[in-house]
This record gives sequence, C-alpha cells and structure tokens, in this order.
Amino acid sequence: MKRLLISLLAVCALAAWGSEGGPPLDHFPKERVTDVAALQNGAKLFVNYCLNCHAASAMRYNRLTDPAVGLTEEQIKGNLLFAAEKVGETMTVALHAKQGKEWFGAAPPDLSLVARSRSGGDGSGADYLYTYLRAFYRDDTKVTGWNNLVFPSVAMPHVMWELQGQQRAVFVERPDPHDPKSTAHAFDHFEPITAGTLSKTEYDAAVADLVAYLQWMAEPAQNQRVRIGVWVLLFLGLFTVVAWRMNAAFWKDVK
Repeated sequence: MKRLLISLLAVCALAAWGSEGGPPLDHFPKERVTDVAALQNGAKLFVNYCLNCHAASAMRYNRLTDPAVGLTEEQIKGNLLFAAEKVGETMTVALHAKQGKEWFGAAPPDLSLVARSRSGGDGSGADYLYTYLRAFYRDDTKVTGWNNLVFPSVAMPHVMWELQGQQRAVFVERPDPHDPKSTAHAFDHFEPITAGTLSKTEYDAAVADLVAYLQWMAEPAQNQRVRIGVWVLLFLGLFTVVAWRMNAAFWKDVK
C-alpha cells in the first residue's frame, strides 16, 4: 500500500512536471511494446541510465521474467541487479529525495507510472517520453549545461549524451501568429556539435526501446489485457447476434 501511494504521488507530481504547450510530439513506434528484444534492451538501458537517480518502486526485478520480457533470474542477477541484492526486491535507488532536491533543484520522480502520467491531448505518454529523450541540447546558461525543448529548464541532465552526442538548438525570430506586429522566438532545428557512439537512427531506436520498457513497466498486463479484450469484443458481437435471433424467434408468434 505504501509503494502504491508513492507511485500515485509521483503521478501527481509528474502531471505538473513539464511545461504546457511546446513542440509537437513525435509518434512512438508502438510495435516495440510487444517486441521481446526491444523490451530487454529497454530494461538494460533503464537500469544503466535511469535507475541511478530515478526509482521504480512499484516494480520488482523478478517481474522481468514475465513472458513479455523473457529474462531469467540468472540473466537479471548477472546483468541488471546493481542496486539490490535479490531479484524479489523493488527497483529503488540509494539517492534520498532530500539529496536529489538539493543537488538538482527537484527530487527525481519515481518512474513506475511515468509513461501513463505524461499522456495528454498532444499524444500518449510514450509519445512524450520518446520526444523528450531526443530533445536535449547544450545550454551553458543552465547549471547542468543542458536544456530540453520539450521540458524547458529541466533539472535533469542529458544522461544519454554519450550515445546521442551533443547538439545545439537553433532558434529564429518568426511572426507572432497572435500579433502580426511582433515576432516570437521559435525553435528552428538542431545542429550537431559532436557525434555520439550511436548514429541518429540507432539512438532513436535505443530511445524507442527504453520508452517501450517504460510503457510496459507502467502496466505489465497491458498486452494481455488487449488480447483478452479482443476476444471479449468478439464474444459480445457473436452473443449480440445470437440474442437478436433468439428474441425474434420468441416473439414471432406474439400478436
């Protein structure tokens, strides 16, 4: 119950985490949520790049043995179990919330439900995360040296910069659509500074795998629920036809 309350509080905090508006969100490749290899790679990226500061207190390591992810306990112990001793433990971190707030200006939120909490009118939570993790750029005016197009002035540094490389954001002055007499400072494009260890296509694929894992972690039974839902709808459709014909048969002799 305590962990559930922590996750719910994290959702509330994340609802106000980002800024309103912003650039249009890119579409997350949804097929990766059902791709075992993508989820395994996403779990590896999550443990190596996210679990240093962000916890996922509603998720246990041994849940990764779920057929959707397909890892064994030996694989989890050998490759993913860095912040715990047993596979039955939850994905917590040593970083205390007070320390996080002191170092980053805000305590790093729990990511158990982040893929669900960030959904909105512009797209799903997966769309938000997929765009956000690819929108970091260098900004020397910030304490961390990084900024983000989707979440301006974010306290989080770009932890995956070695994979993506460094880029700068190019802004231009454009006519303000609300006031023709004035101009607005608008984003134009990203300009590369240094190359990363991955190409742009490879980095986009890696981020898609990470987001797929976050999407799965937010609701591990989602794929099973969708499969069951399809069969339920088919059954209800068939039952509707049967009930309609039975009703006609019962009432055909009634004047």
